[in-house]
Amino acid sequence: MAKETNELIQEGEEEVQADIWRCISGFTEMAVAKCAIELGISDFLETHQEPVPLCQLSSALGCSASSLHRILRFLINRGIFKFVSTGNGEMGYVQTPVSRLLKRDGENSMAALVLLESSPVMLAPWHYLSNRILSKENSGAFSAAHGKDVWEYVKTNPEHSKLINDAMACHAQVTMRAIIDNCAEIFKGIESLVDVGGGNGTTLGMLVKAFPWINGINFDLPHVVSVAPPYHGVVHVEGDMFHSVPKAQAVFLMWVLHDWSDEKCIQILKKCIEAIPKDTGKVIIVEAVLDEKLGKEKGLEDVGLMLDMMMLAHTTNGKERTAKEWAHILSAAGFSRHSILQTSAIEPVILAYP
Repeated sequence: MAKETNELIQEGEEEVQADIWRCISGFTEMAVAKCAIELGISDFLETHQEPVPLCQLSSALGCSASSLHRILRFLINRGIFKFVSTGNGEMGYVQTPVSRLLKRDGENSMAALVLLESSPVMLAPWHYLSNRILSKENSGAFSAAHGKDVWEYVKTNPEHSKLINDAMACHAQVTMRAIIDNCAEIFKGIESLVDVGGGNGTTLGMLVKAFPWINGINFDLPHVVSVAPPYHGVVHVEGDMFHSVPKAQAVFLMWVLHDWSDEKCIQILKKCIEAIPKDTGKVIIVEAVLDEKLGKEKGLEDVGLMLDMMMLAHTTNGKERTAKEWAHILSAAGFSRHSILQTSAIEPVILAYP
């Protein structure tokens, strides 16, 4: 009995050690994934149906075979790539569903999000997180790192603005596919739709292609829409959502409200209500809804909490919200009712009606 107890204690201590080491080395996974994207590992493997041996892969990528082996060993251990038999006695590397998300191009690529969050500009604010918590002035960590908030920063830094727009377009590709497949009915009868904070128009481009009866208005700041590519059925309109929103039958907001405080969200939502018909209009919101029950959940629920930490680091007053918090700001903005629809993406769809 004593032996079994000691073994259980030892197993518990090993788990504690593993947990703290995962915390210590948490940045490693993102940094190595970024390295894989920059090397183009997934892009090269995607062009080969058979497993690719190390010597062939390192030669094609122009890198050290021994270092590449170590990078891939780390990623294989996390299920991001696989090492399998080539059938002729050799071993080679192949793709997995996760590694395909690291392709630099492609409909399902998440590479742009990795490159954004691992960029020096976005990493610097994490070093000021405690300063932000301790600050009596509620100054943001991003401002502490760069002297201005992220929105002012991108106005004079077009390279970082492009990183953000590419990442938002990448997110839109994945999320909108889930919404189009699972929630098509919410777009029936909508002849005009304004995407507030729509970035480069990727979201509306996908919606208009899926639902061609929609006339899309992509609404964002001047420096954003000035470089937005053309999409069939979409017009780009510049402006400020805090001042006014273009008139339409419905408003679409995705990954916008989590950047702002409750007060600012209410201000934005009031402008959205002014833009739509009182009797038939609606606002479609795509944002995380945090579960109020906490635990060691490592699935999509945990992603919401990680996104909330990103908001803490990268915005001044932004945050992810629980269902109760969403109900509060929607009611305060003047909506009479709302509903939450689950999708296969990490964010559900919130439908709000005046």
